[in-house]
Amino acid sequence: MEYMTDPVKHTPGHILCCDCGVPISPNPANICVACLRSKVDISQGIPKQVSISFCKQCQRYFQPPGTWVQCALESRDLLALCLKKIKAPLSKVRLVDASFVWTEPHSKRLKVKLTIQKEVMNGAILQQVFVVDYVVQPQMCGDCHRVEAKDFWKAVVQVRQKTLHKKTFYYLEQLILKYGMHQNTLRIKEIHDGLDFYYSSKQHAQKMVEFLQCTVPTRYKASQRLISQDIHSNTYNYKSTFSVEIVPICKDNVVCLSPKLAQSLGNMNQICVCIRVTSVIHLIDPNTLQVADIDGNTFWSHPFNSLCHPKQLEEFIVMECSIVQDIKRSAGAGMISKKHTLGEVWVQKTSEMNTDKQYFCRTHLGHLLNPGDLVLGFDLVNCNLNDEHVNKMKSDRVPDVVLIKKSYDRTRRQRRRNWKLKELARDRENTDTDDERQYQDFLEDLEEDEAIRKNVNIYRDSTIPVESDTDDEGAPRISLAEMLEDLHISQDATGGEGGFFTV
Repeated sequence: MEYMTDPVKHTPGHILCCDCGVPISPNPANICVACLRSKVDISQGIPKQVSISFCKQCQRYFQPPGTWVQCALESRDLLALCLKKIKAPLSKVRLVDASFVWTEPHSKRLKVKLTIQKEVMNGAILQQVFVVDYVVQPQMCGDCHRVEAKDFWKAVVQVRQKTLHKKTFYYLEQLILKYGMHQNTLRIKEIHDGLDFYYSSKQHAQKMVEFLQCTVPTRYKASQRLISQDIHSNTYNYKSTFSVEIVPICKDNVVCLSPKLAQSLGNMNQICVCIRVTSVIHLIDPNTLQVADIDGNTFWSHPFNSLCHPKQLEEFIVMECSIVQDIKRSAGAGMISKKHTLGEVWVQKTSEMNTDKQYFCRTHLGHLLNPGDLVLGFDLVNCNLNDEHVNKMKSDRVPDVVLIKKSYDRTRRQRRRNWKLKELARDRENTDTDDERQYQDFLEDLEEDEAIRKNVNIYRDSTIPVESDTDDEGAPRISLAEMLEDLHISQDATGGEGGFFTV
C-alpha cells in the first residue's frame, strides 16, 4: 500500500558571523559583509589622488611617456587616459565599472568613480566603490613652448602664384578648412602673392605639400638650412623650406596655347577660356565647345600665360543671339562640353552705345544669353597683346571678342546672399583694397559653378531671410540643400562623449 507524502522543502540555514554574531547566509569566510570590509580594504595600494598635466595653450592632456592628446571633458578618451595613470595598481583587482563624477569645469579637478572586485579570505569575492581625485596641473607642452620662444618652426611651406587675382587661393583656403589641413600649422602668414604655412616638424610640411599637389596644379622645390650641430653625438638641426608654385592661371582667364599643345589636345583652337582650376586646368574652346584638362606636368612642359587681366573685363550688351545647331568638327577632335551651348552673337560695348560699332563672335554661353542681356568679355581687337603664341597666329584666327560670363547686379546679389564661408586664422601683412572685390568674384563663381561648390563647405547665414533659389534677374543662387548649419560646440559640454565607460 502506497502513501502520498509531501515533498520536503530544503531551505539554506543561517549561521552567525564569527565577529559580530549577526545571522548571515553561509559564505567561505563565515563573516558578514560589514565586518569583512572593516578587516579588508581591496582598494589598498590604489592612489586616491593623482595629478594629470594639462597645457592651457593647446588644450591638450599629457599622456606618458611623451604624447599630448586632446580630450573633451568627461569623454571616453579622457576616462581612458585617467585609468592609464593608475594602470599598475588596478592590475591587482578586477575593474567592473568606471565613470566620471561631475565637477565644476574650472575647478581643476577630475573625479572618477571606480567599482572593483577582488577575491579575499577563502575565496570570498568582495566588491567596493570608491572615488579617485585627479588634480589638473598646468604644464606647457613642447610645441607651445617653442612657439613662445619665437624660434619655433622647423619647416615652412611657401605657396605662391604669379597672378593678380586670388581666386585660386580662396578656393585652396576652403579645401584646407574642409579637410582640416590647418590643424598642424603653428602659424599662417598671408603676403601679397601667397601664403606661408609654418610647422613644428618636416613631416607635417611634407604632408601639406602632398595635399597641395592633389588639389591644384603645382610644382615645388625643397631646401634646408643648417641651424646647429653637435659633433659629439652627430646630430644636426635643420630648418626646411618648401617653395610651392601654383600654375599662373585662374578661372575666367583667356589663354593662348602653343600650336603643339593645341594639336595634342584634339586640334583645339589656340585661344581658349579657363572655366575652372581644380587639380587640373579646365579649358573650353568658345568656337567649338571642345574641352580639355591640363595637369601640372603638361603645363610646365608647355607653359602659357593669361592674355588679359581681370580688370580689363569690359561690359557688353547682347544685340542678337542665335544657337549654332550643327558644329563642324575637325579630324581628331576631342570631347565636347554638354553643359554649354554654342551661340553666335552680336554685341556692343555699353561704353559705345552712342556709336554703331558692334562685334561678332562665337561663345560657349549660348544657353544663357538673350538680346538685351549684359555680358562681360575681353576686347582682343583693341587690346595690346604681348604674347609669343598670339603674335605667330594668323589675324583671322584671333577672335574680336571673347565673352566670359553673364553679368548681374553685384550689389543685389551680395544683399540677398544667405550663406557664408569660414576663413583661416592668419597674419595679414598688407590688406589690399582690391581683396574684397576679388573675394566677391570668388563667391559669385561658387554660385555659378556647381562643380567647384561640391568641394567647399557652405554654411547658412541665419541673418539673411530665406528666399527663392533664383532671383528676378535669373542670377544663380545656392539652394538650402547645399548649405550646412554652422554649429558651435563648447568644450564644457559633455553631450554624447560623456557617460559610463566599462572595462
